[in-house]
Amino acid sequence: MQPAMSLRATLKNFYRRLPVLREICQIREHVLQLKFEVAAWRLHSAIASDDALRCHPRYGDPRRLHAAAFRAFSQHSEDGMIAEIFRRIGAPTKTFVEIGVGDGMENNSVYLLRTGWRGWWCEGGAAEVSAMRKNFSTELTDGRLTLLAGMLAASEVPAALSAAGVPLEPDLLSVDVDQHTWRFWAALTDLRPRVVVIEYNAIFRPPVEWIAPVDAPPWDGSVVNGASLSAFERLGRERGYALVGCDLTGTNAFFVRTDLTGDHFLAPFDAATHYEPPRLADSEPRRAADPSLAPRVAGLG
Repeated sequence: MQPAMSLRATLKNFYRRLPVLREICQIREHVLQLKFEVAAWRLHSAIASDDALRCHPRYGDPRRLHAAAFRAFSQHSEDGMIAEIFRRIGAPTKTFVEIGVGDGMENNSVYLLRTGWRGWWCEGGAAEVSAMRKNFSTELTDGRLTLLAGMLAASEVPAALSAAGVPLEPDLLSVDVDQHTWRFWAALTDLRPRVVVIEYNAIFRPPVEWIAPVDAPPWDGSVVNGASLSAFERLGRERGYALVGCDLTGTNAFFVRTDLTGDHFLAPFDAATHYEPPRLADSEPRRAADPSLAPRVAGLG
């Protein structure tokens, strides 16, 4: 008799709580719906903001790249801007080299790979490399894509690319290795790509020439990251490259070899003309830099 009474009491208690459980489920569904609506609003706001910016007189010159911007697989609108550059100057070999590609699903060259190009990816993250081997097994097997896996110092990259058969004049070079992006491009003295795409640190505005300290720790979301656009402009100019634009989020800069610029792009080819500030609508607030690095950051004015 006791088990029956216990079961009856349990069921009675369960039915008494049903309204509360239903209410909890409804609240959870409401929260999920709100999250979805917020995400949709953010996306709509970002698109509207980009559209509004492109209508600004600053972007009215057809020699700028922003009217052609679109995103297929890139982080922001780099896919369209890269395509527009090659529409203007041509891509005779349809080859790319990208250093720092993540898992390959979102970068500056996967759209090119999907549209008939071939190239080389360099990535040091073990999990990312494993994902690439799985997601791009067909391209890796048929030779359209070559993967250079493992952590490399900037000084080691030229020899690694040469050993992998990278031509000296690929159509595209893209570099995004956080703290060391400037040093990686600086190390590639023999490579003469037609176009270079570089991630820059938009926090440091022109004319500040800032480069992350060589001993900077891995990027933690602080302002101690990469190098400023003016620093890249100088490096590019010394290498024979013209700065022809930046994407609207202030993430990537686009350089074209000076013998190819002609009148296709907006001059002067400097940071003052082409700089875009950070406009990452969905980004987290930036954390303060590591206090041990603060004097070096502040000392750059």
